[in-house]
Amino acid sequence: MRKKPRILSSRTVARSRLFHVEELELQFSNGVSTRYERLVGSGRGAVLIVPVMHDGTVLLIREYAAGTDRYELALPKGRIETGEDLLLAANREIMEEIGYGARTLTHLTSLTVAPGYLSHTTHVVLAQDLHEQRLEGDEPEEIEVVPWPLSDIEQLLSRDDFTEARSIAALYLTRERLKA
Repeated sequence: MRKKPRILSSRTVARSRLFHVEELELQFSNGVSTRYERLVGSGRGAVLIVPVMHDGTVLLIREYAAGTDRYELALPKGRIETGEDLLLAANREIMEEIGYGARTLTHLTSLTVAPGYLSHTTHVVLAQDLHEQRLEGDEPEEIEVVPWPLSDIEQLLSRDDFTEARSIAALYLTRERLKA
């Protein structure tokens, strides 16, 4: 196993309401020194929820995505608040975004996206035994809920508006988990 590089210094190079960019000066075990930049997360991470109805239908959401400047289909997701358990955060998020709560919540895995420069973890949670329950959310407009059969992932992947890697991975993980 390789020895992690030593952090010689770190400094904030930019900060906004959402982003904290940090520059690291690193020294590797072979003596090479270099600088890296990374987006620093909150440390709590986020939840991405796969809400599955009793008939195998997954409840997706369609909402505006500023990064791609279009409306995207994805799974409900949101940040974990300070001191909040990840399963409670998952249940809160689906109540806010799709109007359902879950009686059964299962943490499937934790994912990173672009770990070379992004310090953020997304916890994938399977939500089952759903019941109608709505909480007020912080979204700027009502989120459209789009039911989709879990058995038809391939057709979903052929859509131009379903491209988020975390949602794609979570659906495949869920499909495999429910086969068992």
